[in-house]
Amino acid sequence: MTSTQITSPGAKQGNYIFSIAIIGVLFFIFGFVTWLNGTLIPFLQTACELTPVEASLVTLAFYIAYFVMALPSSFVLKKTGYKNGMSLGLLVMSIGALIFIPAAYSRMFGVFLSALFIMGTGLALLQTASNPYITIIGPRESAAVRISIMGICNKMAGFISPLILTALVMHGMDKFKDENLKLLDQVSKMAALNELSSRLVVPYIFIAIALFLLAIMIKFSPLPDTIDVEGHEDESLMGFIRQIPGALKIPHMLLGVITLFFYVGVEVMAGDSISQFGRNLHLDYASKLTSFTMAFMVVGYIIGIISIPKYISQSKALRVSAILGAIFAVGAIYSNPNDTSYFTASFGWLNSFSFINIPMLPNPVFFIALLGLANALMWPSIWPLVLQDLGKFTKIASALLVMGIAGGAIIPPLYIKMSMSIGYQNALWIMVPIYLLILFYAIQGHKIRK
Repeated sequence: MTSTQITSPGAKQGNYIFSIAIIGVLFFIFGFVTWLNGTLIPFLQTACELTPVEASLVTLAFYIAYFVMALPSSFVLKKTGYKNGMSLGLLVMSIGALIFIPAAYSRMFGVFLSALFIMGTGLALLQTASNPYITIIGPRESAAVRISIMGICNKMAGFISPLILTALVMHGMDKFKDENLKLLDQVSKMAALNELSSRLVVPYIFIAIALFLLAIMIKFSPLPDTIDVEGHEDESLMGFIRQIPGALKIPHMLLGVITLFFYVGVEVMAGDSISQFGRNLHLDYASKLTSFTMAFMVVGYIIGIISIPKYISQSKALRVSAILGAIFAVGAIYSNPNDTSYFTASFGWLNSFSFINIPMLPNPVFFIALLGLANALMWPSIWPLVLQDLGKFTKIASALLVMGIAGGAIIPPLYIKMSMSIGYQNALWIMVPIYLLILFYAIQGHKIRK
């Protein structure tokens, strides 16, 4: 979703396809790096001997960078330009990936968290810089289609990345189970965990190299160096900060930022915390569960491309999504974790093909994965409802919405903390009032102007 109002003559026809491809690659990178966290959480929980609450700090370290960097990113981009800003964001992410090397060799969780925060910082800058290009590289009337295509690139990467990282680092995990590690003396146990942690080195070296090469490619690409953005004339960091009190007096905008904060929280829960839920059920494929959520999100994006706005408005899409979210959340709470009948009835037939081997998900896990379908259209629906009729406050509202992504840093760890007291299934009740809040915003909240 574009976070600003853009005016531009548009990209030259000769560069249009190439520009689309570049932005598509960037959104693929967003998804690939972001949704690796679902696999990192159970991996680091074992390698660094963490409690579930400590492991949930992976999402906090990553997503809190959006809150910290939202306003500074706009200021940085004013100085560097948008294309250079994208290149800089990729370089920062590359540095964060390289820090995984000393983190893996030392098995110091604090170093891992620092690496994740740096990668999140680069990603926040990169997203702030790249989103406007979705509008300016082609006709404005087809911008919604391009946004949905970028969403598919993002979530397809989210489907692939957990599978790749699981294949590279999570093989032979039986010997690292708690009951097996307890049989080893301290020296042998440390050697085993060091060997496990070191598996991250090669994948993150390749990620760092890929990000660096992509930064160079963006630097010398035909994308325009600058774009014209409508908004308040004072674009300094302090100018943005001075606008905040006035912006917060706009009811539909304030409610929208709060709604997005909680929405991102449940989206990250469905994408990342599902792996901890699966680990609690002792599922051998827990690290792959993020891929199921991402697959359903891709289906949701495709539905959005077909149906919005031809058959359904953005606000109605948000209503339907919120209702489905509440239904799936309740289904996850009350269904039997020892029963796989729902997933088997829906997708068991796929295993009749010899080249497919899909594990049959327990019913609660299936409902959590289905939240990907419910969540898919919320981001592209909330943004335009928030930004409607904001005038000079459009840019500061966009920055506040980016800060709202920090919901992914707060809600999932809170869920894990609750699960330690009342159980992983019962703790899913945290989702139900969130989806009801989203439903309120879709029905009434976005209309409140006074």
